[in-house]
Amino acid sequence: MDDYLAGFGEEPGYLDYARVGPLARVAAEETLAFTQVLERARHGSMEAFAQQDRRLREAASAFTGIAADRIVAIPNTSTGLMHAMFGLTGTVLLSPGEFPSVPIAAVRANEALHSVQPAWLETDHGKVTPGLIRDQLESNVAAVAVSLVDSRTGYLCDLEGIRQVIGDRLLIVDAIQGFGIVDAPWEVADVVVTGGQKWCRAGWGTGVMALSERAAERLTPVFSGYTGTTDDEVWDEVPPPAPGARAFRVSNPDPIAGARFAAALEELAEVGVAAVNARVAEHVSRVIDLADEFAVPVVSSRDERERAGIVVLEPEPEQVTVLTASLHNHGLTTTTRLGTVRLGVHAALHEETVEMLRGAFVSFNTAAAY
Repeated sequence: MDDYLAGFGEEPGYLDYARVGPLARVAAEETLAFTQVLERARHGSMEAFAQQDRRLREAASAFTGIAADRIVAIPNTSTGLMHAMFGLTGTVLLSPGEFPSVPIAAVRANEALHSVQPAWLETDHGKVTPGLIRDQLESNVAAVAVSLVDSRTGYLCDLEGIRQVIGDRLLIVDAIQGFGIVDAPWEVADVVVTGGQKWCRAGWGTGVMALSERAAERLTPVFSGYTGTTDDEVWDEVPPPAPGARAFRVSNPDPIAGARFAAALEELAEVGVAAVNARVAEHVSRVIDLADEFAVPVVSSRDERERAGIVVLEPEPEQVTVLTASLHNHGLTTTTRLGTVRLGVHAALHEETVEMLRGAFVSFNTAAAY
């Protein structure tokens, strides 16, 4: 854990991991090393790049418990969601309040192919729960799509409970807001898509998509490119897509991005995601307590079973700008969106960051009193 925490190199004041995580030390070092290999291109050195796809899939397999041959590298979460939605046939139940990548993928697939129809789930203030899904689950629903952690509310959904109520329908999970800090039951999902740039701190251009055997059978690999076949290259003919996850490859993945993400996942596997989750939970509680001390309204869940690393503050509408300015003026990096202020808290929390946050809340209270 000490080595893992030492790999957080950002300056104090950063509380925006839900937007992007500053590069982990191991990811930065891997990037530099492979960039130098590519720069010099010494004889025999280029073969190392070809090994990074398997390395990433094996690292993701060790992290999730999903077999490596059921995992494919993708450049970002949105690409994986497009693969899933365009590959579906039937109705997909999802909340219109999900991060835009989810509903937009469903609507674009409907507009282009007419083979998938979105059914809009009514939620409890953005929370997608097994009970709500059960009550709105029609017989024609072929799949349910959810976010592991909601990007606006910070709510951690109950994947096992959702699996119990949907039966053998496909469960598609946008995992990015919890991947790396939540010890989730990945085996209950049929499609898991994530990027590595947030809580895994692996930078942009990183991601994986994992498919259950059921998903591999039911999804059509609409965007299956020349590397999505059984062989690496097939000339003078157009072969069918490969069986399984490999079919969803469009081209060769970025090996430097793969090395970056693999290094981050390998480090996480060593420290253990449960240990990381415990540190995150401790720091989230501390931030919530600090907000309570200064009567800054917290609208995200206080229950550790329903949260990950996101704390959402919602002052009165006329005070949102005041709170945002106070945080900015005290050197804190956060996100203000749709009338709320979102803090992303990770396993490392500088004492200086806590004092900066305290100062921002003091300034906010002083300004709000006028």
